[in-house]
Amino acid sequence: MSMLNRKWAAGVVVGVGALLLSACGSSSGSGSGSGSGGGAISLGFAQVGAESGWRTANTKSIQDSAKSAGIELKFSDAQQKQENQIKAIRSYIQQKVKVIAFSPVVESGWDTVLKEAKTANIPVVLTDRAIDSPDKTLYKTFLGSDFVKEGQKAGQWLTKEYASAPGDVNIVELQGTTGSAPANDRKKGFGDVIAADPKFKIVASQTGDFTRAKGKEVMEAFLKSQSKIDVLYAHNDDMALGAIEAIEGAGKVPGKDIKIVSVDGVHDALQALVDGKINHVVECNPLLGPQLMDLVKKVSAGQDVPARIETTETEFDQAAAKTALPQRQY
Repeated sequence: MSMLNRKWAAGVVVGVGALLLSACGSSSGSGSGSGSGGGAISLGFAQVGAESGWRTANTKSIQDSAKSAGIELKFSDAQQKQENQIKAIRSYIQQKVKVIAFSPVVESGWDTVLKEAKTANIPVVLTDRAIDSPDKTLYKTFLGSDFVKEGQKAGQWLTKEYASAPGDVNIVELQGTTGSAPANDRKKGFGDVIAADPKFKIVASQTGDFTRAKGKEVMEAFLKSQSKIDVLYAHNDDMALGAIEAIEGAGKVPGKDIKIVSVDGVHDALQALVDGKINHVVECNPLLGPQLMDLVKKVSAGQDVPARIETTETEFDQAAAKTALPQRQY
């Protein structure tokens, strides 16, 4: 989170280069009708940004699925800033949309604006990322991945890979956006698993903001500050791909000199896995659009929905990546 658990939906073909995200505060509509009038359900969606290939696929899934479902979509790109998401949500409240959905930039600080939505009788759906509010009445449901489980899967792969290692295994960690649910949870899940064996040591851990450029920059710093790095754990594929550039730039061989485990399952990462530059990828599903539109219709109609809906996700070794690549949509 970045990023991301997250299996990925039907009928969505992602063309990363073709996606143009709206600037913060602007909106793009699809479907018919306007506001809360007309025949279409209006959905205000406040996206995190466009920080990764995963997020690009997530956005396109939502946009395409809204169009297919006949839902009027008002879309905003928060550019990874919480204040932009809050502004967008307040705009959706003023526009009297039927449903608000968003993927929170960070976990904390949402109660005030979500209470405003509740007062306006506009149901809220959380997608991809959760919030830490104790008041569960502020939103109807959460749709997304179990980020803790993703971190655990990465840790389980690592402990098996180095089960017979005689000495310390030095790990560097590229964290996602500070304060975000995927960063917090993927760190926890991974840390809980490796804590069982003291030979696994995280010698450096820093945020790479879920971006390829920052992942490269931070990995360059790790390589300069650490005399021995055995493993890189990246909270998303884009940071891992940036780190590969840094590792190669330092004259080392990614996947051999430094083994890499990351989370997401985007096309470029699976290709790197096939090429031997990444060693293991835990999947996080971005194609949440069809499930989200189904939920939007249900909550708009006042139907009961589960409090939490998780996507089903897998893991990839080199053989699984070779099988998945030809059909990979993102």
